[in-house]
Amino acid sequence: MNRDRWEEQYRKAPKRRDRWVTLSFEELPAIGLPADEPPEDLGYPGYFPYTRGIHVTGFRGRQWTIRQFAGFAGVEDTNARFRHLLEQGQHGLSVAFDMPTLMGLDSDDTMALGEVGHCGVAVDSADDMATLFAEIPLGEVSVSMTINGPAQILFAFLLVAAEEQGVDWQDLRGTLQNDILKEYIAQKEWIYPPEPHLRLITDMMEFCTTEVPQWNTISVSGYHIREAGANAHQELAFTLADGFAYVEAAMRRGMAVDDFAPRLSFFFDAHIDFFEEIAKFRAARRIWARWMRDRYRAQDERSLKLRFHTQTAGVSLTAQQPDNNVVRTAVEALAAVLGGTQSLHTNALDEVYALPTERAAEIALRTQQVLADETGVGDVIDPLGGAWFVEAMTDRMDARVEEILQHVDRMGRGSMLDGVLTGIEEGWFQGAIADSAYEFEKALGSGERVVVGVNKHAAEDEEELDILRISGDVEKTQRRRIQKLREGRDEAAVEAALAALVEAAGGDGNLMPLIVEAARKRATEGEIAGALKGVFGGYREPPRV
Repeated sequence: MNRDRWEEQYRKAPKRRDRWVTLSFEELPAIGLPADEPPEDLGYPGYFPYTRGIHVTGFRGRQWTIRQFAGFAGVEDTNARFRHLLEQGQHGLSVAFDMPTLMGLDSDDTMALGEVGHCGVAVDSADDMATLFAEIPLGEVSVSMTINGPAQILFAFLLVAAEEQGVDWQDLRGTLQNDILKEYIAQKEWIYPPEPHLRLITDMMEFCTTEVPQWNTISVSGYHIREAGANAHQELAFTLADGFAYVEAAMRRGMAVDDFAPRLSFFFDAHIDFFEEIAKFRAARRIWARWMRDRYRAQDERSLKLRFHTQTAGVSLTAQQPDNNVVRTAVEALAAVLGGTQSLHTNALDEVYALPTERAAEIALRTQQVLADETGVGDVIDPLGGAWFVEAMTDRMDARVEEILQHVDRMGRGSMLDGVLTGIEEGWFQGAIADSAYEFEKALGSGERVVVGVNKHAAEDEEELDILRISGDVEKTQRRRIQKLREGRDEAAVEAALAALVEAAGGDGNLMPLIVEAARKRATEGEIAGALKGVFGGYREPPRV
C-alpha cells in the first residue's frame, strides 16, 4: 500500500461536505501522515491492517451512527420514546428488553412476576413487535436488538412485523446481539446448553445470508465482559476469542468464511481510561484483520474489517453525585469516536438507579450531537494516529491480547471454538474476570484508584434524583395482552407450528424458517422457547471450587 493509492481513493470517495476547517477557518488535512511511508502495522485508513480505521474517508465520509439504547414498560411507551428519539435526530434504534423477555419467558409466567417492563420493554409475540415499531418504517431505520438466549425468536417476531408492514426482508438493516458465548462467560442469560445455542446461531447466520442479507447476524459483545469486571485487554481478548469461535462454528457447518464474515459485528465498552480505550479499539481492528486473513484465509476485504458499536461504561457511573456521570460519559464517548467506532450509545446520568428519564436520555443524546457537530473531532481521520504514546499503547494492547488468544487456542488444541467451550466449562474465563474485578476493588479501597464523589471529593448532603419508576399496571396490561392474543389466534395452527419445530429440532435442519412460521401463527416467545427446551434441555453452570 502506498500514499498515492490511498490519496486517489480518498479523492474519489464521497464526503459529507466540501470544506473542513477549524473554528478559526484554518484548512484541516484529511489525515496526519509521516513524511515517509507509515509502518506496515499502521498503514492507511480503509486498508489492511485497518489500525487507522476501516473506511478510507473516516468520519468525513459518514459520521458514526447515534444509536441510543431504549426500552421500558410496555411496547406503546417504548414506541413513543423511539419516535421521540428519531425526531430529535437519532439515526438508528436500539431495543432494550426486560428480564423475562431476555430469559425466554412470557410476561404471564410465574417466574416473570414483578419484572415485566422494569429493565427494558416486554415483547411476547409478533403482535408486540408490530406495536413496538408502529409508524416506524422498518425498511428505512436501522434496528439493533440486545438479546441473546431467545435471539432467534425475537428476530422472527421482527421479520413478521416487517412482513406485515410490507417491507421486503432484503431491505432490513440492523444487528442482533445473538452472542451466547459471552452469556456463559459473563452475563448468565442462557436457556439451553452451549451446543444447541450455537446451532441456533449458525442456523440464523446461514438463513440471513440469503434471506436477510443486510442484517448483522451477531454482535460479538465485549461490553458485558467488561461490565462484569474484566480489564481492557481481557475484554478485547475474550471478545475476539468468541468471534473466532463463531467463525469456526459456521465453517464447521460448511459455510464459506466470506459468505458470512462480512455481516459479523462487535460491541465494545468505552471505559474511563481515555488512551487505553483508544488503543484497545485500534488494536481490535488490527488483530481481527490479521487472524481472518492468515488463519481463516478470508479473501473478501469486508471479512477483514472489524466493525463495532460502542456503549459508554455503565460500571463507571456512580450513584453518588450523579451529575458527574455526564462528564464521564462525554469523555468515554470521545474515546470511542477517536478510536473509530461505527455507532455509539451514550449512557444517561441516572442509569445507575433505573432506566433513564426522558430528560436524562436527551442529555445523553445531546452529548453525542455536541461531539459530532461542535468539536471537530471527526473532521480528521484517526487524529491520534502516529502519536508515539498512542502507537506504543496500541502495540502493547496487541501483544497482551495475543498472549491470551494463544492460551485459548492451546486449551482447544488448535481450535478457538473448542478452546472457548473448554474455558467456559472449566471456569477459566469467569475466574480471570473475578480476579480482575477483585484487583480493581482493592485499588479503589486503598485509594490508589480514584472515583470522584466516591472515595475522593465526596459530599455530605446530596440532592435526591428524580428517577423513572415503572408502574405495576404495565405487568397487568401485558398479561391481558397475552390472554387476548391466545383467545384470538388459531390454536390448532399454533400447535401444528410448534410440533413441526420440535420434530425438526430433533434433526439437523435449519430451524429459522420454522421459528418464523410459529411467530406468524402467533406463538409466544415462551411457547417457542419452551418447545425447543423440551428437545435441547436446560443448562446449569458447573460449580466453581
